[in-house]
Amino acid sequence: MIEKELPLFPLNLVAYPGEELNLHIFEPRYRQLITECVNTNTTFGVPSYVLSKIEYGTEVKIVKLEKTYDDGRMDVRTVGMGIFKVLDFVSPWPGKLYAGGTVEMIKADHDGDVVLQEELFKLANDLFEWLGMEGLVKFDQKMLTYAIAHKIGLSKEQEYELLKTTSERKRQEFLINYLKLTIPIVKQMEQAKDRIRQNGHFKHLDALDF
Repeated sequence: MIEKELPLFPLNLVAYPGEELNLHIFEPRYRQLITECVNTNTTFGVPSYVLSKIEYGTEVKIVKLEKTYDDGRMDVRTVGMGIFKVLDFVSPWPGKLYAGGTVEMIKADHDGDVVLQEELFKLANDLFEWLGMEGLVKFDQKMLTYAIAHKIGLSKEQEYELLKTTSERKRQEFLINYLKLTIPIVKQMEQAKDRIRQNGHFKHLDALDF
């Protein structure tokens, strides 16, 4: 495994490799972090502070410093790269306003199962159909689980569990199991909404023949 030192920007969210993450920077410590990364063309880490601890996160690179405000605030576009485990978290990093530390880069497997991918693709589309949101998100069967995860309503804790899962096949299974549990609940709620809408309206009912 590769170890490296990174500036660290803990956030209460989960960022995945390949994901675009747009940040509004206003704290002086993180304005310093972003400025230094832009000037040196270096990356920084976003530990996911989801379970009230600093453990796993994603290395990100700055794609564009979109805007700098008169008061020093910044809008910055970044993209996720690789996943890491934090080995040493130091706040503040010596000589800096922001935190930093040593991380171990985690090698993630991106080779999933074709049959599982087809099932995942179908279930994701089924969910959006039941939600009346079909067409809002186009699920491509070539999409990795990382690209699907944020779109199907996972909790932050579930997103974090997926982040720690290094096998694409296991990530496929994780999302399939989630959707199999979620879709019947959504279906039941949508049917309940229909019954509620009908309440109070005149109904044409066939008499039962006893």
